[in-house]
Amino acid sequence: MDKQIFAALDIADHEVRLLVGEFFNTRFNIIKVERVPVAGVQLHQLSEPNEVVKAIRRAAENASRMIGARIERVLLSIPSRDMMRKSLKITVPVSSFDRRVTVLDVREAVKNAMKTKIENGLALISAVCVRYTCNGISTRRMPIGELCDELTVDVDLLCANRKIAFEYVNCVEQAGLEVLDISLDSFAIAKEAALFEQTMDQNLILIRLEEQTTTLSLLSKGKLASCEIIEQGIDQWSQALVERYELPLAEAVRLVKYNTRLNQRRPLQTPIYIWSKNTKTYTLSEKELCEAIREPLESWMSEIEQMCRPILKAGRTQVVIVGEGGELQEIAEYVQDHLNAPTKVYYPETLGVRDSALTACLGLFYAYKDQQPLLNTDQVGVNAAQFEKAVTIGGLKKEKTSVDDSITKRLKDMLFEAKQK
Repeated sequence: MDKQIFAALDIADHEVRLLVGEFFNTRFNIIKVERVPVAGVQLHQLSEPNEVVKAIRRAAENASRMIGARIERVLLSIPSRDMMRKSLKITVPVSSFDRRVTVLDVREAVKNAMKTKIENGLALISAVCVRYTCNGISTRRMPIGELCDELTVDVDLLCANRKIAFEYVNCVEQAGLEVLDISLDSFAIAKEAALFEQTMDQNLILIRLEEQTTTLSLLSKGKLASCEIIEQGIDQWSQALVERYELPLAEAVRLVKYNTRLNQRRPLQTPIYIWSKNTKTYTLSEKELCEAIREPLESWMSEIEQMCRPILKAGRTQVVIVGEGGELQEIAEYVQDHLNAPTKVYYPETLGVRDSALTACLGLFYAYKDQQPLLNTDQVGVNAAQFEKAVTIGGLKKEKTSVDDSITKRLKDMLFEAKQK
């Protein structure tokens, strides 16, 4: 099969996100997006693993049905909780008879790096080759074919909370899927948004704002330097609405995400939401909404300011926001005013996934593609034989009794009726 089809899975705090995408030559296309609500995740811990397993299975089954082939393996995102980086410099002799660097030499360097002992409570998530040195020349590109006696590789071992990583992998396996590879969510986001390339002459703070948590990641010198978790998110802001106006949490979250202008100095007093309860009608204005969430919002921003202050003082810094919080109106302007640093929300440019919440899931594809030569595997995410059959002309036949509802058919019918008249 010429095309490489992969599936990427991100277990967020309120939903399971599954993307199916294909690499064809240098092009990447998204085939299917599945987002299944789940209530079994609490601050990255799986409080109800069975519910998470059901959500993963449902997402995989829905996507499999659509593409006509069973999803068998997934790329899995792991939360950056307790993230730690071990930087190593590994030197190996060039093994080829003609003294030219091959991918085998790089694999040997990574293999040696992975023998490093990891602290208790942490698990090795991925080994990233940051830089290669050959004949005294340093490069970020793998120096395949270069003539030298030995190769030095700068390897970053990215580790995270062992218990959480094992729980996530276990849930995927219980759902009947294999884990093809794992990656930290912050690292995957940086790969998708090409953030590493922007950090050679400046620091970059990545803010992943979700419903329950906020992940702060520091990128510097082309590396993922550190990550911290703030146990505050959109849910905490929405809870203030629930307590004051007795609204359902889901409705409160929707109001915060789509009806709140965070940086508005003078919010409108006209009603933006009307509801009834016990035969009585209530209204909510933008001003009342902003006042209700002001305290938890300011608490969230204050904690971010405190954690980012040393970085901001150290030199030029840029801030990038991703995640569910990317849908909040004026979130970038609000954060920029408080941190006094250039801030933007990142939205993927790939068709079908132009949603900031899908950035981590999308980045898994690129993180794996970079690692693929070192993993020495040609496994894909779907059943290759089934997919090949599905895309073959006539492979997926509709029943003769089914109605053709395509746009082309409808237009033909309309034109035919017009001519008859």
